[in-house]
Amino acid sequence: MDRREIAALLAYIGRLDPRTIRTIRTDQGEARDQLAQWHELLGDVPMATPHGWDVRVAARQHIRTSPYQILPADLARPWESYRRDRLARHSDPTPSVDPDDQAAWTAELVGTRRAVAAGTAQPAEARAITSGRDGVDPQLEARLREIGSCIPPAARAALAPYRPARAVREAAVAQGLPDALSVRCEWCLAQPGEPCRRRRIGPDGGARGTAPRATPHPGRLDLAAA
Repeated sequence: MDRREIAALLAYIGRLDPRTIRTIRTDQGEARDQLAQWHELLGDVPMATPHGWDVRVAARQHIRTSPYQILPADLARPWESYRRDRLARHSDPTPSVDPDDQAAWTAELVGTRRAVAAGTAQPAEARAITSGRDGVDPQLEARLREIGSCIPPAARAALAPYRPARAVREAAVAQGLPDALSVRCEWCLAQPGEPCRRRRIGPDGGARGTAPRATPHPGRLDLAAA
């Protein structure tokens, strides 16, 4: 705000809160000093921005909710909160300049952040990763139907020796058999999605250790089929 806007703000505050009449200077010299003081403290705070900030709203909110007379800090604090909130919601978009031009790249990033913080541009919010049927991108869904999987068949075949349980599960599903890993195994207590485990029984009858099985227990297959 410039000095003219500061003077208009003080007049606005004086109309809303009669208590400030005692603090608003009427002598020409004192009024000049008060304008200089408020301008020094609120010079970087705009009167209003295109995206939600208005210093008069902040002043009115303070007068409505606080029993104390308004001070410059009571307007500077909401402005700083406004800036922090906008920057927290901002994700730097890719600059449009040549990435090899480091100075121009940095300048565009800094300029965008300053515009967002100043309220002259909207934050560029990152799109959240969606889940569930309601959030699936139609183009992505169509592409997955076309290729059948996000993992190419050659890569899936190359990974099969390193994840045998998954390979057996995928082969069963491809053949139209029930997915045994979709249910809990009552024998080894493996949870859904986890492979069955082979229990090693000691001489005393207690389990000494477990090792993952490439194939699920027969009882788990029966339970999945049921």
